[in-house]
Amino acid sequence: MNTRQCLSCGTQESMQHFERRSLTVNYKDVSRWVHGIAGWECRACGEIIFDNDTDSAERYSDAGDKLLEECFHVMGAEMKRIRRKLHLTQKEAVKLLSGGGHNAFSRYERGELSPPQPLFNLMRLLDRHPHLLAEIHAMNEGSELRRLLAARFPEQETAPVP
Repeated sequence: MNTRQCLSCGTQESMQHFERRSLTVNYKDVSRWVHGIAGWECRACGEIIFDNDTDSAERYSDAGDKLLEECFHVMGAEMKRIRRKLHLTQKEAVKLLSGGGHNAFSRYERGELSPPQPLFNLMRLLDRHPHLLAEIHAMNEGSELRRLLAARFPEQETAPVP
């Protein structure tokens, strides 16, 4: 049996060589198989080191990059579909939902960046419950904030906004 010391945990003779193994690369709840991997695995801590004389590390890395790209494009297309369903421009969606910049939102929709999980979740909720967009409009208009302030500080008089 071909073994050596683990570089990660330091356990002697715990790294065991393997060939033609299938490993998964994961992003969020999505995974892809990468077949024919060769390398070393620690029986103590589970660390895997790819063989230098094979293309295992490159193929594993490429599969991870491709998975990220696919997920970003799917999430971006979903955000764009939902935004259009809600009849919002990108500028309106930024103002109402994210508070971020227009360029970032555009990059989410083009699949260049992963949208923040809370924003993606909000978009998916609005897809299922589009009537909640009216609530978001009301919150952004300030009437909700005025109501909360009046409840919290009833002795304060609020001035009308010009």
